[in-house]
Order: sequence, then C-alpha cells, then structure tokens
Amino acid sequence: MLKIQVLYFAGCPNSAPTLSLVREAVLESGVEAEIAEVEVLSAEEAQELGFLGSPTVRVDGVDVESGARAATHFGFGCRTYVDAGRRTGTPPAALLRSAIEEQAWLVRKI
Repeated sequence: MLKIQVLYFAGCPNSAPTLSLVREAVLESGVEAEIAEVEVLSAEEAQELGFLGSPTVRVDGVDVESGARAATHFGFGCRTYVDAGRRTGTPPAALLRSAIEEQAWLVRKI
C-alpha cells in the first residue's frame, strides 16, 4: 500500500483542494493508498521535514514533482506548481496520477 502525505500549514487556501485532487488521483489510479495530512507548524519543522511549501505532496516519501526532489531550499511558505504553462497553487491532476502510478510500479518491481 502506498503512503501519500499532503504537507501543509494552517490557513493555506490550496491544501483542501490538493487533498481532494490526491483522493481523486488515487481512485483513478486504482491503487491502494493511505493518505495522511501533515500540518507543518513552524519554520523549524519545515526545515526538519524538508518542506518545500504548502501544499507539498509526497508518495512513499518522494515528492510528486521530479524537479523538486533534489531541492534544498526548505521553508514555511506557499508552494506553486506549473500547470499548462501557468503557475498554480495546486499540483496538476496529471502530475499526481503519474507520481502515484510511478511509485506503485516501483513497489511492484521490488
């Protein structure tokens, strides 16, 4: 079973829509997954967790955005994603599905 985390800070307007997108992506992918909401409470905790901003989605500990996986600029702030050439506060549904399916494939290979 995959473990998906949605990391966010309180008051983030994009955390609830992202959680809904994650749930939809899991259903569409047809994989078993446990979805956990992780509230990041401080800048210190953001550093400890490697938090790239709210919302951040990880599948089995791996960021859904491949280009962000090597990032080291952690902090307590908002995060944006690129969707069809424009910046948005939620990860694109296709990105979520792809990350979930990729990780599910890797788990089956082990």
